[in-house]
Amino acid sequence: MQTKAPTFPRLLLAHAQQQPDAPAVREKDLGIWQSWRWADVAREVREFACGLASLGFKAGDNLAIVGANRPHLYMAVIAAQSLRGVPVPLYQDAVAGEMVFMLDDASVEFVIAEDQEQVDKLLECRDLQKDQRTAIRHIVYDDPRGLRHYDQPGLLGYEKLCELGRAWDAANPGFFDRSVAAGEASDVAVILYTSGTTGRPKGVCQTHASFIAAGRGGVETDRLGPGDNIMSYLPMAWVGDHLFSVAQWLVGGFTLNCPESAETVMNDMREIGPSYYFGPPRTFEGLLTAVSIRMEDAAAPKRWLYAKFMALARRVGADILNGAPVGAVDRLLYALGDLVIYGPLRNVLGMSRIRVAYTAGAAIGPDLFRFYRSIGVNLKQFYGQTETCAYVCLQRDGKVKLQTVGSAAPGIELKIADDGEVLVRGVSVLQGYYKRPDATAEVLDADGYFHTGDAGVLDAEGHLRIIDRAKDVGRMHGGAMFAPNYIENKLKFFPQIKEAVCFGDARDEVCAFVNIDYEAVGNWAERRGLAYGGYVDLAGKPEVLTLVAECIAKVNADLASEDGMGDTQIARFMVLHKELDPDDDELTRTRKVRRGFIAGKYAVLIDALYGGKGEQFIETQVKFEDGRTGVVSATLQIVDTQRFAPMKAAA
Repeated sequence: MQTKAPTFPRLLLAHAQQQPDAPAVREKDLGIWQSWRWADVAREVREFACGLASLGFKAGDNLAIVGANRPHLYMAVIAAQSLRGVPVPLYQDAVAGEMVFMLDDASVEFVIAEDQEQVDKLLECRDLQKDQRTAIRHIVYDDPRGLRHYDQPGLLGYEKLCELGRAWDAANPGFFDRSVAAGEASDVAVILYTSGTTGRPKGVCQTHASFIAAGRGGVETDRLGPGDNIMSYLPMAWVGDHLFSVAQWLVGGFTLNCPESAETVMNDMREIGPSYYFGPPRTFEGLLTAVSIRMEDAAAPKRWLYAKFMALARRVGADILNGAPVGAVDRLLYALGDLVIYGPLRNVLGMSRIRVAYTAGAAIGPDLFRFYRSIGVNLKQFYGQTETCAYVCLQRDGKVKLQTVGSAAPGIELKIADDGEVLVRGVSVLQGYYKRPDATAEVLDADGYFHTGDAGVLDAEGHLRIIDRAKDVGRMHGGAMFAPNYIENKLKFFPQIKEAVCFGDARDEVCAFVNIDYEAVGNWAERRGLAYGGYVDLAGKPEVLTLVAECIAKVNADLASEDGMGDTQIARFMVLHKELDPDDDELTRTRKVRRGFIAGKYAVLIDALYGGKGEQFIETQVKFEDGRTGVVSATLQIVDTQRFAPMKAAA
């Protein structure tokens, strides 16, 4: 008899049979790590699935999941799939007005929420759905704290649901096993909503087969297995988390670790010592900022030692990690540096046991990439989109190039269209957008290629270099190619700069908005006795503007030395009076810049940058987490930057 193709529930049951007592998932709660064995996870998934069935959940229904990374929420993913239902993870920091769109779009009637905060938001969503044909009927909550006196209809605790599930299982013997056996690899395994950089989010339907193939490709490439540990701390609604913390976890059988909170991730990482790690560039930028702040507070001898050994690391560290030839003296000095600087630094970052680390979700600046590899962290790049399970290209050990995202992953074909757009065909491509055949037809061509919307080039070895989003790549009046994301990543390498937005398409010069990193710049100001009264005040200080101008001058010097990039040096900038924020629609929930929205919202500032003004008043409405609104106003200074003579193009 031919064995059916794997689904996620069948993979879970296989691990429960093959390694029942091995640790499957851990969670830190009240300072103590709690563990679930694979057998425990399989049992709780069975109880949860049967509990859902007792409430009327059936094949084809969608289960929304809202909360931070918690074992029970990951189990809920598999429980829904066990009934041939579909999990729909939503961003836990989304406000009710955003969340209700996705709940309506996916016709969600069942939700599992982490805690009281999310329950309150979902109850607000249900109030907003009063005139809808489909609305939330059942809300299951994991953490009961603060919910004792809630008596709204449809509210149910996790433990109570599992109790119902045990009774249902006993009354319907064989039901769960038949449901799992009936599942097909071609079933939709998850609906993940796009970040919505240019419009309303779209629900991406991915099958078990697609995500399992993507998970297996990564697991086999990096030889991951039951002995590995991973820290799961990024939003469950992000495709990267679903790939690493669900697909690869269930394919590879390693251990998933959930931190106590977002604030304790660094400490929790040091306790667990994960061997496998992933995060978007903003996470690695944040870690580097934390290191920079610590070093600025260190004694002078330690700062001198750090600077000397980091200069050595930048010169030879990446080559040593790649196995390239390096002189004996440099190797000896690097070994000494590893003992006194690099090793302790990796330990502070929680990366002392890291065997492989990945960054994905957005382009990472080559300077940031080089920093981690130079101190011995085997950081590599994953490239993909929600529509491709975040799985298109990956970097193999020994073949890591700082300027590329690697070559095609197993099971993937790459092609560059005539207009430079990257096209993808293979195992990870979406089945379609949920209830949006029109949008599906726009991105999938007759040959089965998914149109990524990214502009890129393939080198002689088949490595893909992403230039930028195709819609964002433009031309300056002088003919130079303008790729804003490339320049922005160079700016964000500096710990003082948290976010940047560059403009230059169809212009004579490049200008930029900058967000300072409040913690890093605040620390810098305090050490200099510079008093300030909050973000707006600090961002407008002349000393801070000079600090940012120095960072931009270094970026301009880099651009001047790069062939074809000299004309894209930043001519003027202003430090914005507020941080760009997803709640104000300026960033997506994955913290990607909504470039078009920002250009419209701050048109008066762009006009001032290009109009030769020295300052510009701006008044901006902001949203708070509790739904209230306010106004932030300031007169922003416009700063001219130092520019350099471009490098002569080779003849």
